[in-house]
Amino acid sequence: MRCSIARALELIGDWWTMLVVREAFMGTRRFDAFQRNLGIAPNILSARLKTLVASGILARVPAGGPRRREYRLTEMGRDLFPVLVALMQWGDRWLAGPDGPPIRLLDRATGMPVAIAVRRSDGAILGSADVRVVGGRGASAALRLPLGGVPFDG
Repeated sequence: MRCSIARALELIGDWWTMLVVREAFMGTRRFDAFQRNLGIAPNILSARLKTLVASGILARVPAGGPRRREYRLTEMGRDLFPVLVALMQWGDRWLAGPDGPPIRLLDRATGMPVAIAVRRSDGAILGSADVRVVGGRGASAALRLPLGGVPFDG
């Protein structure tokens, strides 16, 4: 499928996969720590880690012994940070329990809350009605025809 969203979801759209990536961002490196922190079955964790390594999101690196290995985020994996933050913000707004969000993200330098927004190149925040969809170089002719610069929210 030529849709970048569909391609991304094929790779990282699984529940456990995104939680493994979240754990990697939080500093988890070892198989046993992933398993303990997530409460995930070993066979499922093994399969997700293999997929993440094969796809280039995680790297399996030596760690203090001939047979010891750790998992580290690659550049591709680190680029998922805004995706995770956006999902978290959405969940915090719409799905948090009565006590509120379980964790907060703060800027290390300022202590201010972190927020993700879609911005124009001059920094102005955009909503879905401010964006129009046009075919890119990778679009098929069949996709380009109906798009014609329609607003993102229809």
